[in-house]
Amino acid sequence: MGRRNESPEKKRRRELIRELLKDSPLKDGEDVNALMREMMTEVLEGSLDGELEEELGYTRYDYRNKDTDNSRNGFSQKSVRTSYGDMEINVTRDRNGEFEPKIIASIRTLSVRT
Repeated sequence: MGRRNESPEKKRRRELIRELLKDSPLKDGEDVNALMREMMTEVLEGSLDGELEEELGYTRYDYRNKDTDNSRNGFSQKSVRTSYGDMEINVTRDRNGEFEPKIIASIRTLSVRT
């Protein structure tokens, strides 16, 4: 299947990646792994933040419109071992300790170490 049939979203992501690589050319496999770890970290942390936002029912800065007594309570750091190497991610927490992110189950299959 050619790139002609790519969705606009996928084309936009490819363009962003090309722009990123212009500013930081990759010299070897270590550079590729480092970039992939950084990207995975951003994706995982963004997903975790989105899950907490959905569970609490309000965005980070819209706390005045919340319908819960629960709130964000910072982060805990976890070390995740992936095929790209070990990476540290910040896992969001809630004040009541009720937040169980769904993506953590996926991360655990990647050998999470705390």
